[in-house]
Amino acid sequence: MSTLIIVESPAKAKTIKNFLGRGYDVIASLGHIRDLPKSSFGIKIEDGEFIPEYRITADHSQVVKEIKEKAKSADKIYLATDEDREGEAIAFHIAAAIGKDPLKLPRIVFHEITKSAIDAALKNPRSLDMASVNAQQARRLLDRIVGYKLSPLLSQKIQSGLSAGRVQSAALKIIVDREREIQAFVPQRYFSIEVLFKTDLEATLVSFKGKKLDKLDISSEELADEILASLKKSSFIISKIESKERKTTANPPFMTSTLQQSASNRLGFSPKRTMALAQQLYEGVNTPNGQMGAITYMRTDSLNIAKEAREAAAKFIEREFGKEYLPPKPNIYTSKAKGAQEAHEAIRPTNVEFTPQIAAKYLEKDLLKLYTLIYNRFVSSQMSPQITLNQIVSVEAGECELKISGRKTLFDGFSKLWAGSEKDVILPELSLKEELKLQKSSKEEHFTEPPARYSEAGLVKKLESLGIGRPSTYAPTITLLTSREYVTTQSKQLVPNEIAFKITAMLEANFTDIVDSDFTSNLEKKLDDIAEKGANWQKVLGEFYEPFIAKISEGKTAIESQKVRELIGEKCPQCGKDLLKRSGRFGEFIACSGFPKCKYSRNIAGEQNSSQSSKKQAASTGITCPKCQKGEVVERSSKRGKFYGCSLYPKCDYTSNYKPAGASCPECGEPMVLKELKKGNFKECLACKYKTQIS
Repeated sequence: MSTLIIVESPAKAKTIKNFLGRGYDVIASLGHIRDLPKSSFGIKIEDGEFIPEYRITADHSQVVKEIKEKAKSADKIYLATDEDREGEAIAFHIAAAIGKDPLKLPRIVFHEITKSAIDAALKNPRSLDMASVNAQQARRLLDRIVGYKLSPLLSQKIQSGLSAGRVQSAALKIIVDREREIQAFVPQRYFSIEVLFKTDLEATLVSFKGKKLDKLDISSEELADEILASLKKSSFIISKIESKERKTTANPPFMTSTLQQSASNRLGFSPKRTMALAQQLYEGVNTPNGQMGAITYMRTDSLNIAKEAREAAAKFIEREFGKEYLPPKPNIYTSKAKGAQEAHEAIRPTNVEFTPQIAAKYLEKDLLKLYTLIYNRFVSSQMSPQITLNQIVSVEAGECELKISGRKTLFDGFSKLWAGSEKDVILPELSLKEELKLQKSSKEEHFTEPPARYSEAGLVKKLESLGIGRPSTYAPTITLLTSREYVTTQSKQLVPNEIAFKITAMLEANFTDIVDSDFTSNLEKKLDDIAEKGANWQKVLGEFYEPFIAKISEGKTAIESQKVRELIGEKCPQCGKDLLKRSGRFGEFIACSGFPKCKYSRNIAGEQNSSQSSKKQAASTGITCPKCQKGEVVERSSKRGKFYGCSLYPKCDYTSNYKPAGASCPECGEPMVLKELKKGNFKECLACKYKTQIS
């Protein structure tokens, strides 16, 4: 008897194959095998029903053929894609592509790729979850409707090659709004008073003349000088000593968003890099027990932990750290994320005995860093609270009141593995009515700082708090914004380019819902209702489509009226239609209003830019376009200098300042570029910064 198991990735297939004996064949679909067509809208709307026109993607035709062949000779076929909406949809499309009834093929799921998990899954198959499939279909169709209907308007009104999307445009507005705050910011001057008693004991000014002081209350130098004068003539008497024990409970284990944030803050990894490494750890790495998944599924918004994993962690903690590090009752966490799926698990190691010390012998540097972060966070989440003694010493000083703060760790608890940012401040022995000797007092001038730009981790946190997107969408959204150059990364901060302001302003003026965080969040709730409660996905699409298309019509009218204002009073020499002033990737130019049927254009100075003259200027590189995989990368020239673009422009809008290397990055799979430096020539990945010298 032969059994076929279909998963998404080759690494996952290889790991599962290691656990199974003869008679089992495991094949990877390489992700989604069917999707909406790239060249057309791909959605039929008949009698209010939305019918997706799925196609097998060109790069999956061979693997579909192979799966079909293996399915013919298999006695049993299992769909074993990931247990989330995307995985459920992939399983649905696989079944449809090989001509099987999706509801009749057994579906197996597992949170970790270990032998015990695979064996348990095979013993407990279920049917495909069509509610999750429909939620994914609704999301895909919503994204197609927005992108296909709205992007052309951006291209017409602002510049060619622009795109819009539900999550993408809402995220871009968040970044742009923060930049607007920064631009509108007016610094406020204030002073702080520094007080140091002998033996370097630091004190903070709490009040002056009976009034409590906040950070910005000392707004003039005169007031600062008055406070200093008062301090210099005062004696300093301890009026109160308060000591209080404080218990700090452990942090919960990671879910996708918190893993991305922590990996960014502690390791300097981008969300995209974090998810690529986590995928490797999940799908299988070398361990003392052979190839196996080292962590549970990494796309999750749940904080749930399997009972067996909690028990294994408890035994490990008691053995390695002592009974006092084990709480009387296990630490149980629940997610506050909107629509969190608690049936799933948090991100944790699959085997608590595979410690970072052992893993160091098997994992390469960055994999080890991320695994250690996940491992320590999980184990510490099951440990006892940290206990500290917090002291506050109040000091009377004439018209001023001062405060001295101390902190001492009595029991480190979970912080033995997961240290926080707070450090101990040990105070000397002090007593009531004791007089302290002033060592130094001074004023320091400050100016308030504008709000900080979002880092990638900060944007993930913001999107999560607003309920925009889901764990699987955060990293791709940020990658899209940066790859299209709507946003650049400077000193780990996301800085919107000028085009981002234009896009956001246009959407705010004409399509407020698309950039409104509440609207986007409510749409996510409706998708959750489809997945969890079986809500009608066709109804959700209909409720969105009608008002959205009405807005599109209004937007087209507004753009046409704007075009009238931009007429230059000349006729096209090729077709006779009106000429317009338009904005493009490299500035303003003159173009025919009959575009795309007529492609006549010229720059403002009058030089014609026909497609034929562009082709003459283009120099061949012999490298296939990394974006569309159809055209060739050619070298072009503009007023800004040399650049590289796709020969199929405007059908493909790929451009780069660097010549593509014609190779994929071995770390993240993104296309690499060639860079010429004084110290030699390099191939570099612009996504993850992997670099290798060319000999």
